[in-house]
Parts: sequence; C-alpha cells; structure tokens
Amino acid sequence: MPAEGATGVESRAVLQQDDLFVAQLRFAEHATIHDHPSPNEIVALCLEGEGFTSVGGETAPIRAGEQARWPPNVPHRLWTEGSTMLTLMIERPTE
Repeated sequence: MPAEGATGVESRAVLQQDDLFVAQLRFAEHATIHDHPSPNEIVALCLEGEGFTSVGGETAPIRAGEQARWPPNVPHRLWTEGSTMLTLMIERPTE
C-alpha cells in the first residue's frame, strides 16, 4: 500500500486476490505517491475531489468520475495540490 516515499495518503485494501487487488486511497491536500513503475497494469478511479496524474512523464488532471490507466513498467504518479481526493486503485498482476 502506498509505497515508501508516499506522503499524506491513507490507504486500505478493499479486495485482495491472486489475480486482482483493489485499494482505496485518500489523499490530503499536497499529498503524493512518488513517481514509480509497477510490473502490473493499474487503473486509478477518482471517486471524489481532484488531483493530478502522470504516466511516462505526461501530466494530466484527474477529477471525480475520471480514470487513469497506467501500463506495466511505466513510471506513474498520483498527487494533489490545493484539494483532497479519494481514489480506487485496481491492479491486475501480469503474467
């Protein structure tokens, strides 16, 4: 759950199976999960609030009702500035 280097992020596992992991992440203002790759494909669903995402160095805003897809092995990041955000992270291990 958030990796070392994450600040201002509360997390809890919602579902953990061999082929699927779902976590809820609550971001305070000015919270961040640092730029890092994952061996798995990840979908980040913004449920409330707004923040920013980057994948492969390209930055975009993310707001309630929107999603971001992060392909395997590509550095990605999620953070807030002057707002809070609630997200669901859905991760499927690649084989």
